[in-house]
Amino acid sequence: MFSASKSGRASSAGYSVGKSLRFRSSASAYLNRTPAGAGSQTTWTWSGWVKRGSLGGTMALCHAGSSTANETMIMLDSDSFRLYNDASSSTNMNLVSTAVYRDPSAWYHFVVVYNSTQATSTNRVSMYVNGVQITSFSTSTYPAQNQTTVWNSAVAHAIGERRPSGDLIFDGYLAEVNFIDGQALTPSSFGAYDTNGVWQPIKYSGSYGTNGFYLNFGNTTSTTTLGYDTSGNSNNWTPNNISLTAGSTYDSMTDSPTVTSASVANYAVLNPLDFQNANTYSNGNLNVSLQAATASLAFGGFGVSSGKWYWEVKPSSGADFMLGVATQSGTLASRYWTGANGVYYYAGSGNKYVAGTGSAYGATYTTANTIGIALDLGANTITYYKDNTSQGAISLPAGIIGQILVPAFSSGTGTVAQVMSVNFGQQPFSYTPPTGFNALNTYNLPSSNVPNGAAYMAATTYTGTGASLTINNGTNTTIGTTFQPDLVWMKSRSAATDHALFDVVRGTTLELISDSTAAETTQATGLTAFGSTGFTIGAEAKLNTSTATYVGWQWKANGTGVSNTNGSITSTVSANTTAGFSVVTYTGTGANATVGHGLGVAPSMVIVKNRASSTNWTVWFTGFAGTDFIQLSTTSAKQSATTPWNSTVPSSSVISLGADGSTNGNGNGMVAYCWAAVAGYSAFGSYTGNGSTDGPFLYFGFRPRWVMFKRTDSTSDWYILDTSRDPYNYTTHVLYADLSNAEATVGPYNDYNANGVKIRDNGAANNASGNTYIYAAFAENPFTVSRAR
Repeated sequence: MFSASKSGRASSAGYSVGKSLRFRSSASAYLNRTPAGAGSQTTWTWSGWVKRGSLGGTMALCHAGSSTANETMIMLDSDSFRLYNDASSSTNMNLVSTAVYRDPSAWYHFVVVYNSTQATSTNRVSMYVNGVQITSFSTSTYPAQNQTTVWNSAVAHAIGERRPSGDLIFDGYLAEVNFIDGQALTPSSFGAYDTNGVWQPIKYSGSYGTNGFYLNFGNTTSTTTLGYDTSGNSNNWTPNNISLTAGSTYDSMTDSPTVTSASVANYAVLNPLDFQNANTYSNGNLNVSLQAATASLAFGGFGVSSGKWYWEVKPSSGADFMLGVATQSGTLASRYWTGANGVYYYAGSGNKYVAGTGSAYGATYTTANTIGIALDLGANTITYYKDNTSQGAISLPAGIIGQILVPAFSSGTGTVAQVMSVNFGQQPFSYTPPTGFNALNTYNLPSSNVPNGAAYMAATTYTGTGASLTINNGTNTTIGTTFQPDLVWMKSRSAATDHALFDVVRGTTLELISDSTAAETTQATGLTAFGSTGFTIGAEAKLNTSTATYVGWQWKANGTGVSNTNGSITSTVSANTTAGFSVVTYTGTGANATVGHGLGVAPSMVIVKNRASSTNWTVWFTGFAGTDFIQLSTTSAKQSATTPWNSTVPSSSVISLGADGSTNGNGNGMVAYCWAAVAGYSAFGSYTGNGSTDGPFLYFGFRPRWVMFKRTDSTSDWYILDTSRDPYNYTTHVLYADLSNAEATVGPYNDYNANGVKIRDNGAANNASGNTYIYAAFAENPFTVSRAR
């Protein structure tokens, strides 16, 4: 097992949320209570931690009222957060967030503050997610002053269901539910940011008021006690259709918004964003029905490349099951049981399928059996257990060793839907896992060396003044940096002006332009200083025109640089091996050579520019051959030539160079920006488009801050998105590395999740069917501690 002393995993002040309660929509699960009398119907606060199950539709987190004519609801409606009140068949409050909340991989904290006594209408309701107030609404009908809600009156109340008619049932998990009667509080009463900037639960310590309650779902003596109020008020709730019977219907979970121990953490569930064909997910994403009469795939939401992992599967309908693991990346065909990127165990014959090749393996299994799956990424084996009897270890094929693997569930083309329940450890296992094997939760995932991406990468928005301006944590930024940047890449959002790149090794005022072949120029009013928490710019128009808006992307290397003699050309290198980034300058020779990059591991992306000559920016990317390159400054597809890299991919110490002027101009000053993948902080890879607005899911192992995409099999622009310009889902604001265009507001492009990106656009530039794309991404926080966005 991993050490229990993992840093950055516990909540603020060491507070632990030990239990959550699963609400299964298939069982119409809910809690109900009717208060003996009304409390304050003009002032109250509701707080709850939520992990989503099924997505889309409309589902109530809580409801009060006996009919559609008089009711209050807090709900997720088409994935927006919504607060609604109706009195005498007249809607007097309806607030619907512009943001959508459709990340099934982690926990959200939702808070509603109602205070209709306020004189200003917009102050009468405040809604928060993860400690941040919602300020953008697609619908915004605020209540009249002193308007009462049906909630907190002496009528039927429900949690997890809309109204007594039983519609709009919630599917997912709730934890740490607080209701405060008579007080308008803020999220700081229920949560706080930890040192890595992650919103964490804290224990509420105030009074609750007459009808207030606190549900921690921790008393598992019986289903009745699950609904006990532990505030001291004894405002108990009655559970309905909730089970403590061992097996797949067991609803008391150790899935928690606090990452506390090997058993209490955020757990893996099935990922409804990563699939082939229209599967049906339910019961907190622990059940899936694979579509009948067609080849279907479902996957787990955790990716692993090391460690020892165990989970169990209980088939409940059908006989055409394939259970196993597959790579997270690759085409769906390659991840299917007939493809090269997986290992599967087939129910009907007992055969194994390794990289698409079938052979005899073990016993057949049916809906009467429980299949345990033990994945050992030290020994590179997978072992299946039928009702706790080992069927033998299977060696993983060489092609998937070292890659990120996810639990995989496949069907054939039978006429019956293949239905199964999965347990990743949030429920008691049916059998004891093999010694040393872990449940799939965030505590058991390896820690990242970069628990807070803001210490190494920032996307800072600012407004120009036309005079010398320092960009830091001041009032002129939306997100400030916490480090001295060594590479600053700036672009106007509001105007069609060139990009501008400055780095600490070349020095202040020396500017390069990503959307141009132009040589380096000196701009006396460009970037004039690298500061301890940002940078200073002069009045250069493209960087600092009064009232114009800008973004500055920044990376931390290691200061002004040192001499590096690893290559045949001596280079000056500023390398940050923790964050996998280096700035390299050297003088080209025009002949085959090597140059040291200082990272200690092979880089995943190298961007080179000839500083003295009008040449294109040349890029090598992981997965490319030594003859492959692509140009940052053009829309060109991937090209092939021997001269940029001397037909050699970068090594752990050097970049190889041929005689190409764009990478090794004779006597020319050159600069290379090099990045290596760092688990939990940066990711570089490729994907194949599917031509759908329900596009591919890209597992990064972190919550992204900045992502750049490029199509490689045909011409397209380089798309850059970040969470400073798009602080909530979905993303709509794009800039182009190869164009001077102002920021485009179109889309939706992507959803940013706690563990990666879901492509939401079907355009040719990032998701044409069958076409190939690359991406580079940097994190806000690793998945081990991230919140759902």
